Amino acid sequence: MLRLRRVTKVFPGPFTALDGVDLEIGPGMFGLLGANGAGKSTLMKIVCGLLAPTTGSVTLDDVDVVREPERLRGALGYLPQDFGFYPGLTGREMLEHLLCLKGLGRGRSIRALADELLVTVNLASAADRRVEGYSGGMRQRLGLAQAIAGSPRLLVLDEPTAGLDPEERQRIHGVLADLARERIVLLSTHLVEDVAVLCPRFAVLRAGELVTVATPEDAIATLDGHLFEGPADEGATQDPAFVTTRTLLTSGKRRARLYRVAAGAAPPATYAPVTPSLEDVFFLVVRGDLHLGARAGSRAAA
Repeated sequence: MLRLRRVTKVFPGPFTALDGVDLEIGPGMFGLLGANGAGKSTLMKIVCGLLAPTTGSVTLDDVDVVREPERLRGALGYLPQDFGFYPGLTGREMLEHLLCLKGLGRGRSIRALADELLVTVNLASAADRRVEGYSGGMRQRLGLAQAIAGSPRLLVLDEPTAGLDPEERQRIHGVLADLARERIVLLSTHLVEDVAVLCPRFAVLRAGELVTVATPEDAIATLDGHLFEGPADEGATQDPAFVTTRTLLTSGKRRARLYRVAAGAAPPATYAPVTPSLEDVFFLVVRGDLHLGARAGSRAAA
Protein backbone atom coordinates (compact mmCIF):
# COMPACT_ATOMS: atom_id res chain seq x y z
CA MET A 1 0.00 0.00 0.00
CA LEU A 2 1.23 3.49 -0.89
CA ARG A 3 0.20 6.00 1.78
CA LEU A 4 0.49 9.79 1.66
CA ARG A 5 -0.34 11.66 4.86
CA ARG A 6 -0.80 15.45 4.88
CA VAL A 7 1.87 15.93 2.22
CA THR A 8 2.67 19.62 1.79
CA LYS A 9 5.34 21.24 -0.35
CA VAL A 10 6.16 24.94 -0.11
CA PHE A 11 8.75 26.43 -2.45
CA PRO A 12 10.54 29.76 -1.89
CA GLY A 13 8.39 32.75 -2.66
CA PRO A 14 6.54 31.29 -0.86
CA PHE A 15 4.55 29.09 -3.25
CA THR A 16 2.49 26.15 -2.00
CA ALA A 17 2.67 23.43 -4.66
CA LEU A 18 0.94 20.80 -2.51
CA ASP A 19 -1.35 21.44 0.43
CA GLY A 20 -2.09 18.55 2.82
CA VAL A 21 -2.57 15.69 0.35
CA ASP A 22 -3.93 12.44 1.84
CA LEU A 23 -4.08 9.28 -0.29
CA GLU A 24 -4.02 5.52 0.07
CA ILE A 25 -3.33 3.60 -3.13
CA GLY A 26 -3.43 -0.18 -3.37
CA PRO A 27 -2.37 -2.53 -6.19
CA GLY A 28 -3.70 -1.69 -9.64
CA MET A 29 -3.83 1.46 -11.75
CA PHE A 30 -4.53 4.79 -10.07
CA GLY A 31 -4.95 7.96 -12.13
CA LEU A 32 -3.77 11.44 -11.18
CA LEU A 33 -5.43 14.29 -13.08
CA GLY A 34 -4.97 18.03 -12.92
CA ALA A 35 -4.40 21.10 -15.05
CA ASN A 36 -0.87 22.32 -15.73
CA GLY A 37 0.60 23.63 -12.49
CA ALA A 38 -1.81 21.69 -10.28
CA GLY A 39 1.02 19.88 -8.47
CA LYS A 40 1.06 16.50 -10.25
CA SER A 41 4.79 16.49 -11.06
CA THR A 42 5.69 17.69 -7.57
CA LEU A 43 3.64 14.91 -6.03
CA MET A 44 5.21 12.26 -8.24
CA LYS A 45 8.74 13.43 -7.43
CA ILE A 46 7.94 13.22 -3.73
CA VAL A 47 6.50 9.71 -4.16
CA CYS A 48 9.69 8.67 -5.99
CA GLY A 49 11.91 10.04 -3.22
CA LEU A 50 13.40 12.65 -5.56
CA LEU A 51 11.98 15.61 -3.65
CA ALA A 52 11.38 15.97 0.08
CA PRO A 53 8.03 17.35 1.25
CA THR A 54 7.97 20.36 3.53
CA THR A 55 5.73 18.40 5.88
CA GLY A 56 3.91 15.07 5.76
CA SER A 57 4.85 11.46 5.18
CA VAL A 58 4.99 8.95 2.31
CA THR A 59 5.27 5.21 2.92
CA LEU A 60 5.31 2.20 0.60
CA ASP A 61 4.40 -0.81 2.71
CA ASP A 62 7.06 -0.60 5.47
CA VAL A 63 9.38 1.84 3.65
CA ASP A 64 9.44 5.46 4.81
CA VAL A 65 10.11 7.21 1.49
CA VAL A 66 10.87 10.58 3.09
CA ARG A 67 13.35 9.38 5.71
CA GLU A 68 14.90 6.50 3.75
CA PRO A 69 14.49 7.21 0.03
CA GLU A 70 17.38 4.86 -0.81
CA ARG A 71 15.29 1.91 0.41
CA LEU A 72 12.70 2.72 -2.25
CA ARG A 73 15.08 2.28 -5.18
CA GLY A 74 14.68 -1.47 -5.58
CA ALA A 75 10.90 -1.26 -5.34
CA LEU A 76 10.45 1.65 -7.77
CA GLY A 77 10.03 1.88 -11.53
CA TYR A 78 9.85 5.40 -12.92
CA LEU A 79 9.04 6.69 -16.39
CA PRO A 80 9.39 10.48 -16.66
CA GLN A 81 7.58 12.32 -19.42
CA ASP A 82 10.79 13.01 -21.34
CA PHE A 83 13.05 9.98 -21.21
CA GLY A 84 16.49 10.49 -22.75
CA PHE A 85 17.97 7.86 -25.06
CA TYR A 86 21.22 7.56 -27.00
CA PRO A 87 19.84 7.65 -30.58
CA GLY A 88 22.79 5.75 -32.09
CA LEU A 89 22.20 2.65 -29.96
CA THR A 90 19.79 -0.11 -30.86
CA GLY A 91 16.80 -0.70 -28.64
CA ARG A 92 18.47 -3.75 -27.11
CA GLU A 93 21.76 -1.94 -26.52
CA MET A 94 20.00 1.02 -24.91
CA LEU A 95 17.99 -1.23 -22.64
CA GLU A 96 21.04 -3.29 -21.63
CA HIS A 97 22.86 -0.08 -20.75
CA LEU A 98 19.98 1.10 -18.57
CA LEU A 99 19.71 -2.28 -16.86
CA CYS A 100 23.43 -2.17 -16.04
CA LEU A 101 22.98 1.29 -14.53
CA LYS A 102 20.20 -0.13 -12.38
CA GLY A 103 22.59 -2.87 -11.17
CA LEU A 104 20.55 -5.75 -12.58
CA GLY A 105 23.45 -7.77 -13.98
CA ARG A 106 25.95 -8.03 -16.82
CA GLY A 107 26.88 -10.25 -19.74
CA ARG A 108 24.52 -13.05 -20.69
CA SER A 109 22.17 -12.41 -17.79
CA ILE A 110 21.60 -8.81 -18.82
CA ARG A 111 21.04 -9.86 -22.45
CA ALA A 112 18.44 -12.44 -21.38
CA LEU A 113 16.66 -9.92 -19.16
CA ALA A 114 16.64 -7.29 -21.91
CA ASP A 115 15.19 -9.76 -24.40
CA GLU A 116 12.49 -10.76 -21.93
CA LEU A 117 11.53 -7.14 -21.30
CA LEU A 118 11.46 -6.34 -25.03
CA VAL A 119 8.97 -9.16 -25.51
CA THR A 120 6.84 -7.81 -22.66
CA VAL A 121 6.54 -4.37 -24.27
CA ASN A 122 6.16 -5.78 -27.79
CA LEU A 123 9.49 -4.49 -29.12
CA ALA A 124 11.28 -7.79 -29.80
CA SER A 125 10.97 -7.37 -33.57
CA ALA A 126 12.58 -3.90 -33.34
CA ALA A 127 15.31 -4.80 -30.84
CA ASP A 128 18.15 -4.36 -33.36
CA ARG A 129 16.89 -1.11 -34.86
CA ARG A 130 18.52 2.15 -33.77
CA VAL A 131 16.49 4.16 -31.29
CA GLU A 132 16.69 7.21 -33.57
CA GLY A 133 14.35 5.35 -35.94
CA TYR A 134 11.78 4.53 -33.26
CA SER A 135 8.36 6.16 -33.25
CA GLY A 136 7.19 8.06 -30.19
CA GLY A 137 5.18 5.08 -29.00
CA MET A 138 8.12 2.71 -29.45
CA ARG A 139 10.31 5.01 -27.34
CA GLN A 140 7.66 5.09 -24.65
CA ARG A 141 7.51 1.29 -24.65
CA LEU A 142 11.29 1.14 -24.37
CA GLY A 143 11.07 3.51 -21.42
CA LEU A 144 8.45 1.24 -19.88
CA ALA A 145 10.77 -1.72 -20.31
CA GLN A 146 13.46 -0.13 -18.15
CA ALA A 147 10.86 1.04 -15.63
CA ILE A 148 9.50 -2.47 -15.02
CA ALA A 149 12.93 -4.12 -14.88
CA GLY A 150 13.44 -5.87 -11.57
CA SER A 151 9.67 -6.29 -11.02
CA PRO A 152 9.19 -3.09 -8.98
CA ARG A 153 6.40 -2.94 -6.43
CA LEU A 154 5.57 0.66 -7.44
CA LEU A 155 5.48 1.98 -10.99
CA VAL A 156 5.23 5.76 -11.46
CA LEU A 157 4.38 6.98 -14.97
CA ASP A 158 4.36 10.63 -16.04
CA GLU A 159 2.33 11.27 -19.22
CA PRO A 160 3.16 7.89 -20.83
CA THR A 161 0.86 8.46 -23.85
CA ALA A 162 1.44 12.18 -24.48
CA GLY A 163 1.95 12.96 -28.16
CA LEU A 164 1.16 9.44 -29.41
CA ASP A 165 -1.14 8.61 -32.30
CA PRO A 166 -4.31 6.59 -31.57
CA GLU A 167 -2.76 3.26 -32.60
CA GLU A 168 0.30 3.74 -30.40
CA ARG A 169 -1.88 4.85 -27.50
CA GLN A 170 -3.87 1.63 -27.75
CA ARG A 171 -0.67 -0.41 -27.67
CA ILE A 172 0.54 1.45 -24.57
CA HIS A 173 -2.87 1.00 -22.94
CA GLY A 174 -2.59 -2.76 -23.39
CA VAL A 175 0.90 -2.86 -21.87
CA LEU A 176 -0.14 -0.71 -18.90
CA ALA A 177 -3.24 -2.78 -18.20
CA ASP A 178 -1.09 -5.93 -18.03
CA LEU A 179 1.47 -4.26 -15.76
CA ALA A 180 -1.16 -3.08 -13.28
CA ARG A 181 -2.24 -6.63 -12.46
CA GLU A 182 0.75 -7.25 -10.20
CA ARG A 183 1.84 -3.87 -8.84
CA ILE A 184 0.82 -0.37 -7.81
CA VAL A 185 0.79 1.90 -10.87
CA LEU A 186 0.47 5.65 -10.41
CA LEU A 187 -0.44 7.26 -13.73
CA SER A 188 -0.18 11.04 -14.01
CA THR A 189 -1.72 12.50 -17.15
CA HIS A 190 -3.69 15.39 -18.60
CA LEU A 191 -5.44 12.98 -21.00
CA VAL A 192 -8.72 12.18 -19.28
CA GLU A 193 -9.44 9.35 -21.71
CA ASP A 194 -6.42 7.42 -20.40
CA VAL A 195 -7.87 7.49 -16.89
CA ALA A 196 -11.35 6.54 -18.10
CA VAL A 197 -9.94 3.54 -19.98
CA LEU A 198 -7.31 2.33 -17.50
CA CYS A 199 -8.00 3.43 -13.93
CA PRO A 200 -10.53 1.93 -11.50
CA ARG A 201 -9.91 4.99 -9.29
CA PHE A 202 -8.50 8.46 -9.83
CA ALA A 203 -7.77 11.72 -8.04
CA VAL A 204 -7.90 15.34 -9.18
CA LEU A 205 -5.48 17.99 -7.96
CA ARG A 206 -6.39 21.66 -8.18
CA ALA A 207 -3.87 24.32 -7.16
CA GLY A 208 -2.07 21.81 -4.95
CA GLU A 209 -5.16 20.53 -3.17
CA LEU A 210 -6.71 17.09 -3.53
CA VAL A 211 -10.29 17.91 -4.52
CA THR A 212 -11.64 14.59 -5.77
CA VAL A 213 -11.00 10.87 -5.31
CA ALA A 214 -13.54 8.63 -7.04
CA THR A 215 -14.19 5.90 -9.56
CA PRO A 216 -14.84 7.08 -13.13
CA GLU A 217 -18.28 5.46 -13.00
CA ASP A 218 -19.32 7.24 -9.79
CA ALA A 219 -17.96 10.57 -10.99
CA ILE A 220 -19.80 10.37 -14.31
CA ALA A 221 -23.02 9.30 -12.58
CA THR A 222 -23.14 12.63 -10.72
CA LEU A 223 -23.88 14.34 -14.06
CA ASP A 224 -26.62 11.94 -15.19
CA GLY A 225 -29.73 13.91 -16.10
CA HIS A 226 -27.97 17.25 -15.62
CA LEU A 227 -25.94 17.56 -18.84
CA PHE A 228 -27.29 19.01 -22.06
CA GLU A 229 -25.82 19.76 -25.47
CA GLY A 230 -26.83 22.22 -28.16
CA PRO A 231 -25.66 25.07 -30.42
CA ALA A 232 -22.92 27.14 -28.82
CA ASP A 233 -24.61 30.50 -29.35
CA GLU A 234 -23.82 33.08 -26.72
CA GLY A 235 -27.36 33.62 -25.48
CA ALA A 236 -27.91 29.98 -24.58
CA THR A 237 -25.03 29.90 -22.09
CA GLN A 238 -25.88 33.03 -20.05
CA ASP A 239 -28.52 31.40 -17.83
CA PRO A 240 -27.08 31.29 -14.26
CA ALA A 241 -28.85 27.95 -13.73
CA PHE A 242 -26.32 26.36 -16.08
CA VAL A 243 -22.56 26.36 -16.53
CA THR A 244 -20.70 25.33 -19.68
CA THR A 245 -18.56 22.26 -19.25
CA ARG A 246 -16.90 22.64 -22.63
CA THR A 247 -17.41 23.56 -26.26
CA LEU A 248 -16.67 21.17 -29.10
CA LEU A 249 -16.84 20.91 -32.86
CA THR A 250 -19.28 18.50 -34.50
CA SER A 251 -19.23 18.35 -38.31
CA GLY A 252 -17.59 21.77 -38.30
CA LYS A 253 -20.24 23.35 -36.06
CA ARG A 254 -19.59 24.62 -32.54
CA ARG A 255 -21.58 22.86 -29.84
CA ALA A 256 -21.72 23.48 -26.10
CA ARG A 257 -22.37 21.22 -23.14
CA LEU A 258 -24.26 22.73 -20.23
CA TYR A 259 -24.35 21.42 -16.66
CA ARG A 260 -27.48 22.22 -14.68
CA VAL A 261 -26.53 23.67 -11.29
CA ALA A 262 -30.05 24.72 -10.24
CA ALA A 263 -32.38 21.79 -9.60
CA GLY A 264 -35.39 21.70 -11.91
CA ALA A 265 -34.15 24.42 -14.27
CA ALA A 266 -35.21 23.88 -17.88
CA PRO A 267 -32.43 23.93 -20.49
CA PRO A 268 -32.66 26.13 -23.59
CA ALA A 269 -35.13 24.78 -26.13
CA THR A 270 -32.35 23.91 -28.59
CA TYR A 271 -30.51 21.78 -26.01
CA ALA A 272 -31.08 18.06 -25.43
CA PRO A 273 -29.90 15.61 -22.73
CA VAL A 274 -26.55 13.99 -23.48
CA THR A 275 -24.55 11.14 -21.96
CA PRO A 276 -21.78 12.65 -19.76
CA SER A 277 -18.13 11.66 -19.93
CA LEU A 278 -15.24 11.80 -17.49
CA GLU A 279 -13.93 14.78 -19.45
CA ASP A 280 -17.07 16.73 -18.55
CA VAL A 281 -16.48 15.87 -14.88
CA PHE A 282 -12.84 16.94 -15.12
CA PHE A 283 -13.56 20.38 -16.56
CA LEU A 284 -16.21 21.08 -13.94
CA VAL A 285 -14.04 19.91 -11.04
CA VAL A 286 -10.90 21.84 -12.01
CA ARG A 287 -12.96 25.02 -12.39
CA GLY A 288 -14.66 24.48 -9.05
CA ASP A 289 -18.17 24.14 -10.52
CA LEU A 290 -18.55 20.53 -9.32
CA HIS A 291 -17.64 19.32 -5.84
CA LEU A 292 -17.34 15.55 -5.49
CA GLY A 293 -15.26 15.67 -2.30
CA ALA A 294 -11.89 14.10 -1.54
CA ARG A 295 -11.98 12.94 2.05
CA ALA A 296 -14.75 10.36 1.71
CA GLY A 297 -13.06 8.61 -1.17
CA SER A 298 -9.45 9.16 -0.25
CA ARG A 299 -8.69 5.51 0.42
CA ALA A 300 -8.03 3.77 -2.86
CA ALA A 301 -8.21 0.12 -1.90
CA ALA A 302 -6.90 -2.77 -3.93
